[in-house]
Amino acid sequence: MTAREQFFDQVRADESSAAGDENSHPARVKMKLGPGKGRTTFKIALSIFALFILSFAATLAIRLWPELMRPKYVDPAFRLPSPLELASLPTAARFDFPLGSENGAMSYNAQRFTENHHLGDDLNGIGGENSDLGDPIYAIADGRVLLARDGGPSWGNVVIVLHAYIENGAGGSRATTTKPARVGEPINGERKYVQSYYGHVQTMLVHKGNNVRRGQQIATVGTGGGRYFAHLHFEMREFITPFIGPGYRADTRGRLDPTAFIEAHRGAPEDDVGRARMR
Repeated sequence: MTAREQFFDQVRADESSAAGDENSHPARVKMKLGPGKGRTTFKIALSIFALFILSFAATLAIRLWPELMRPKYVDPAFRLPSPLELASLPTAARFDFPLGSENGAMSYNAQRFTENHHLGDDLNGIGGENSDLGDPIYAIADGRVLLARDGGPSWGNVVIVLHAYIENGAGGSRATTTKPARVGEPINGERKYVQSYYGHVQTMLVHKGNNVRRGQQIATVGTGGGRYFAHLHFEMREFITPFIGPGYRADTRGRLDPTAFIEAHRGAPEDDVGRARMR
C-alpha cells in the first residue's frame, strides 16, 4: 500500500470515529427541559414565597393589634382642656397676692419678672433667708388645679391653677358672678384664661382637678428640695396647658408680669373681703 493510500485510510478512520462520538450520547439531547416546564417550577417557588410573606404579616398583625387599638397616651402638658371644661371654670371676681396679705404686705419681691431673664417673681417673707419656710401659700383667685406634683430637681413641688376672668378693658376686670359660667351664658366683657404657677413649694394641699377659692391655702413655702433659701417662685401665664417649663428665659411670650397683672385685677372694693373670711 502506497503512502497516499495510507493517508486517505487514516482520514476515513478519523471521520468514522468522530461520527460515532456524536451519536454515542443521545440522552444529552433528551435531558434538556422545555420552556414550559421551567416556568411552572418558577411559579411554584413564587407561590411558596408569597404564602410565607402572608403568614408572617398575619402573625405580626395579630400580635400588634392590641397595641394598635390601645388609646394613645398624650402627655398632660400638651392636653388642651375641652370647651366644656373651660366653660365650667368658676369666674374669678378679683385677684390677690399669694404670699403675705392679700395686698402683698408682709412679703417682698426678691427677683422681679424679667430681671436676669426671670419668668416670674421670687416672693419671700420679710425676715429673709428661710424665715418663711412653711408659710402658707394662697390661691390668688377662684380656679381649678391643673397640676400638683414634683416638677423635678430644680423645681421641687409645683402647683398650677387655671383661672377664668372677665376683662372689661380700661380699669381692670371685675366679674359679675363667682358661679361657674354656663355654655352660651351672656357675659359683660371678654372671658379670658390665665394660669397661676407656684414653684419650689414644700407641702401641696390640693390635687389635680380640685376647684379652689380665692384666699384658700393650697401649699406652703419650700426650698425647691433644699436647693435654695425658702421662697415662692410665682408666675402668671396666658396658657391653658399645664406644662412646667424653665424658670429663666429671654423670650417671655405667654408670660405676664405677676405683680402688674394682680394690681390691675384687684376687682371692686366690695369684693375685697380679706383672707380671714375666705379660709
